[in-house]
Amino acid sequence: MRSNTGKLVAWVAAAALVVAFVVYMTKQVVVPPSEPGAAAPLTVPGVIFYVLAAIAVAGAVGVAVSRNILYSALGLLMALLGAGGLYVFLSADFVAITQLLVYIGGVLVLVLFAVMLTSRITDVKVSNTSFGPVGGALLFVAAAPVLLAVALLTPWAVRIPDALAPTTASIGNAFLTRWLLPFEVASMVLLATLVGAVVIARKELKAD
Repeated sequence: MRSNTGKLVAWVAAAALVVAFVVYMTKQVVVPPSEPGAAAPLTVPGVIFYVLAAIAVAGAVGVAVSRNILYSALGLLMALLGAGGLYVFLSADFVAITQLLVYIGGVLVLVLFAVMLTSRITDVKVSNTSFGPVGGALLFVAAAPVLLAVALLTPWAVRIPDALAPTTASIGNAFLTRWLLPFEVASMVLLATLVGAVVIARKELKAD
C-alpha cells in the first residue's frame, strides 16, 4: 500500500512539474492576437491543453516507473490519449485520428491481449539486465540540464495562434497526387515486410 502511494505521489509530482514548465514556455512563445507582447490569458482551451499535457506526462511516468506490465500498458494508454489530444490543438486532426486508431486501437489493444492471455508472464526471466533506478537517475541528471538549457536559452519565434482547420482532405489529396509514388513505395515495403514475417514464421513452425 505504501509503495503504491509513493508511486502515485511521484506521478502527480512529475506531471505537475512538467505542466508548470509547459505553462511557462507557453507564456514565453505564444502571444494572443489582441495584445501583442502580453502574456496569454488562461482560457478554456488553455485549461484543456494543460489537462491533456498532465495526462500525457502522468502516463509516461507510469510507463517508466511501474514494475507491473499491465499498469505500464495502462500508463501508455494515458500517454497516447494525451498526445492525441495535443495533436488536435496543433490542427493535426489526421495525426490525432491515426494515433487513436493505430496506436490505441491496434498496438495497445494487442499488447493488453498479449499480457492477459499469456500464462504466468511475470515468472519469465528477462535475459538482458537493467541498470534500474540508479542508471535512470544518472541518465536524467545528465540529460535534464541540456534539455532545460535548450528550452530556456533558445530564441523561440513568437507567433499568433492559428485557428483550428481540418487537414485530412489536403493530406489525402497530397497522397494521391504529388506524393503518390513515395506512398506506393512505402506500401510495397510494408507488404514485403509482412510477407517476409509470414515466411519466417512458417519455417519456424515446420522446424518444430
